[in-house]
Amino acid sequence: MARVPRGDLGWALRPIFVCGGGRLRVSSVLRERLIGLIEPLLAQLGYELVEVEHAAGRSHGVVRIFIDRAQSEDQDEGRSEGQREDQSARQGAARREGQGAAQRQGVGIEDCARVSREVSALFDVEDPISTAYTLEVSSPGEDRVLRTRAHFDRFVGSRIFVELKVPREGRRRYTGHLRSVTDDGIALEVDRQNVEVRFAEIGKARLAP
Repeated sequence: MARVPRGDLGWALRPIFVCGGGRLRVSSVLRERLIGLIEPLLAQLGYELVEVEHAAGRSHGVVRIFIDRAQSEDQDEGRSEGQREDQSARQGAARREGQGAAQRQGVGIEDCARVSREVSALFDVEDPISTAYTLEVSSPGEDRVLRTRAHFDRFVGSRIFVELKVPREGRRRYTGHLRSVTDDGIALEVDRQNVEVRFAEIGKARLAP
């Protein structure tokens, strides 16, 4: 993929573009700054910020944004917590069969191009990165990152991977079905055992199709 100087548009729809180094690293301070700028803008446009990555180079860097369509508000209005959990579980089962709403209404090329234009305009004003960079906007892929409670809520019933910041009894990685989400954390079913994990313990999490 050709590099595009800062101020121009660069976008890609996974899995068309390939980054040989895998996911990019971003400092925590810059990451929070970028999230704070991008997340409200995407919400206004009807999208959800899945993750943001940045890799600095000597003269040119890369900013990569992963987006998804926002979950409709009317999916949660007027329902109790139990009803929302039941609905989320049904949606998770549908996703495992390849028929989930997130898959039926995925992010397309036009979505990536639109977000790229809007974010580029925002960055031209806010200038959060002083060096030249390429801006890439991508769909999240089947192994999308789970970063916020809302992300976990959306995928109750799905199979996910969780890596802890600090090992628990010698184990750091868990793969299982996401059974429930609370204000404090999540509950997984791993090898037919219930495993509760606090959000503060999670180093990273993603879908595990």
